[in-house]
Amino acid sequence: MINFLNLEYFLVAAEELNFTKAAKKLFISQQSLSNHISNMEKEFDVILFNRTTPLTLTYAGQALKEKAKQMLELRDETYRQLADIKDFSVGQLTLGLSHTRGRVILPEILPVFKDRFPNIDLKLVEGNSSELADDLLHGNIDLIIDMLPFKVENVETVPICEEEILLAVPDSVLEHAFPGRLKEIKAQLSEHTDLKLLANCPFLLINKGNRVRTIADEMFEEAQITPDIVLETENIQTVLALAEKGMGITFYPRMFISGQEESQEKAKSALNFYSLDYSKAHGVLAIGYHKGHYMSQATKEFIQTAKEMI
Repeated sequence: MINFLNLEYFLVAAEELNFTKAAKKLFISQQSLSNHISNMEKEFDVILFNRTTPLTLTYAGQALKEKAKQMLELRDETYRQLADIKDFSVGQLTLGLSHTRGRVILPEILPVFKDRFPNIDLKLVEGNSSELADDLLHGNIDLIIDMLPFKVENVETVPICEEEILLAVPDSVLEHAFPGRLKEIKAQLSEHTDLKLLANCPFLLINKGNRVRTIADEMFEEAQITPDIVLETENIQTVLALAEKGMGITFYPRMFISGQEESQEKAKSALNFYSLDYSKAHGVLAIGYHKGHYMSQATKEFIQTAKEMI
């Protein structure tokens, strides 16, 4: 009778399509792996691999690969569900969010959650919106915290707070672009953040794939301007620090500002934050989980804690 170990070995071999690499990944000998595969082929009376170079899956092998994934996922969900039933004494939760958002949000949630549920093993996966959506889709993480809407299908969402993307504009950039008109331009931006007014100014932007960058690109396109981008980076803290030094204009979430009072004090007289006249810049921060995956008790409790603390 087929067992889970055989399925695991077969699935790794089917993904690697190389017995040597698969055996190393499984920490077993190539001969042992070959024996497991041969036993499965005898049991089902089919050939699973074409022994070519490189290896390829037969039609039967392709069918088993899909079923093996489903069976192993169902096994894992069953174990998680039974662990939950066992008085919620143990469990695991993998959470995905951006590094900067984690710095602001997690200190509010994790101490309370760990105090309530000390035996839950928490794991963090950090990345941009696109990477996290992909991880959620493929079951690598249980929850993501990001702005609505999420870039992935079959996701249930739980709103936790409002969020706004602001335009961060240094005085020095305005003084250089509009000599002698600083107060006038700042007054105009306070009343209406027209990006066309800033078309000739330098910009500091997050790399593509980040939601803040997507909103910025959409606004540039709507304003029909091609920004002078002097720097692109993965780190949103870097663009703010450089904006404080007068290197360029950037886009920055209001939530992140509240978490860095020291930076605000340094920048009070030199860096200005303006609300954007763009609907997508005003959004909702939410927790998302995959509809088709088992929702553990740990996941439910984390969502509840987040709603209480944020």
